[in-house]
Amino acid sequence: MISVTEALDHLFALAAPLGVEEVPLIQAAGRVLARDVLAKRTQPPFPASAMDGYAVVSATNGQTMTVIGESAAGHGFDGAVGDGQAVRIFTGAPVPTGATRVVIQEDVTRSGDMITINSAEDSSNIRPAGTDFAEGTALRAPRILGPNDVALMAAMNIDLVPVARRPKVALISTGDELVMPGEVPGPDQIIASNTFGLHALLAANGAEPRILPIARDNAASLKTAFRLTDDADLVITIGGASVGDHDLVADVAADLGMERAFYKVAMRPGKPLMSGRLNGKMMMGLPGNPVSAMVCGHVFVLPVVRAMLGLGKAPAARMTATLAEPIDANGPREHYMRAVLGATGIRSFERQDSSLLSVLGQANALLIRPPHDPAQAIGATVPYLPI
Repeated sequence: MISVTEALDHLFALAAPLGVEEVPLIQAAGRVLARDVLAKRTQPPFPASAMDGYAVVSATNGQTMTVIGESAAGHGFDGAVGDGQAVRIFTGAPVPTGATRVVIQEDVTRSGDMITINSAEDSSNIRPAGTDFAEGTALRAPRILGPNDVALMAAMNIDLVPVARRPKVALISTGDELVMPGEVPGPDQIIASNTFGLHALLAANGAEPRILPIARDNAASLKTAFRLTDDADLVITIGGASVGDHDLVADVAADLGMERAFYKVAMRPGKPLMSGRLNGKMMMGLPGNPVSAMVCGHVFVLPVVRAMLGLGKAPAARMTATLAEPIDANGPREHYMRAVLGATGIRSFERQDSSLLSVLGQANALLIRPPHDPAQAIGATVPYLPI
């Protein structure tokens, strides 16, 4: 068995960033920016008023001025402002030539075309051209584009966005015991759950997953499933990767030409994990226990997806919390314990069996125990992964 760190190193060696595609700005949210984009204009492109009021050259208390025009957003004043003159102006409108300040309308009394300055505050109330950004300002890649980035790119006049191509992931559940949700299981069957949880996890993190038909416990069925993965960047099998008489994934994949990178990781849950390259595409074989598959999804699959998206080759980011309850000593494998992080700290569930999806459903964290970690008391600082 190899360590989790060694397994990730092997996986990152197999995972390469995919190509770049351009998408309309309206479709860019949630995608990974693959190349820097540059502003095509300056914002604001002109000195703009920050308030509603009057644009003037200068102002003193009690001064009277003649209003000679108006500047509104989208409709600027064409002329210039001289001493003793004012232009009615609105927020966001271009400041007329000659004006050095905007007196807010609350500080002015107007009568016809004349105004009187009641209070001449120090602020100019003018936003200089380029206050926000200048033409050529870069939005740097790589980054996951959020709503704020989309708004910025819109203001930069960017209509097409270069983004990383989403990894296409084929998910194959294996086992005679499985039926799809909604079907009526036989007396010795259960419902396939792993592929649906992994599909949700992948879709929420930038991949394009699809669920293939269940592969039964025979070589012909597995080979048929593998033939349906030609367009995939990553093939993930769930189950059949252990050493039982009915665990055929490794042998069938080898028959089809898989170059195996590793098999078995010193962790719990998730020990029977394997990976390699199959006909030019990356393959991962996850354990069949539901919790094991989902834990491996967080620990291994998501970092691989991020690497394929060009977001770097790094483990899932760990955080730390203080223990709300004591925990016993750990064994020889790194343990990812289902846990709840709350106001008083983090506590692990008493039941840690890798088949218990109900416990995983209550968890919001995986408390990480290093190999041979001694017992820890309340208040100890421990690492965890948020889930």
